[in-house]
Amino acid sequence: MATVSALATPPVRRLEKADVLPLALDDHFQFRKTKLFLNDPTTWTPTLDQTINFERQRASYGAITYMDRAQRFGNYFTFFWRATKRADLTLRLEYQQAKLGPYVMAKEIDYPRFKGSRQSDFAVIGDDYRQEGPVTAWRVLLIENGKVVALSQSYLWD
Repeated sequence: MATVSALATPPVRRLEKADVLPLALDDHFQFRKTKLFLNDPTTWTPTLDQTINFERQRASYGAITYMDRAQRFGNYFTFFWRATKRADLTLRLEYQQAKLGPYVMAKEIDYPRFKGSRQSDFAVIGDDYRQEGPVTAWRVLLIENGKVVALSQSYLWD
């Protein structure tokens, strides 16, 4: 039987519909930092900033052909969060894209019996990005027992 490391990244699943959940904010859960990156050469301006150049190269690392690189174009999200009490948590990214208007898309990751600090990554890339456009607004939710216990959002989220 295979064992899974506690540090292994749980799978991201895409939701067909993002249900509205009740708000029950809890001080035991919080978002600490958010890192956003748009990997789209059509929007890039030349820069001497090595950190920006590094992120651009990192997003395309391992891509051999143009098609491989094009599948990595899109929005990358990294959320740093923590839980000071053990709980079964779900991290959900809800987002809107340019060509979908107000329609809300969502992706989730489950963290059973989690306590501590975590970095979680989401990406809207490849065909999703190419067909529906860049992410225009987003929010991230920590969910425990069907209730939102922590959240963070872009200023454009309505």
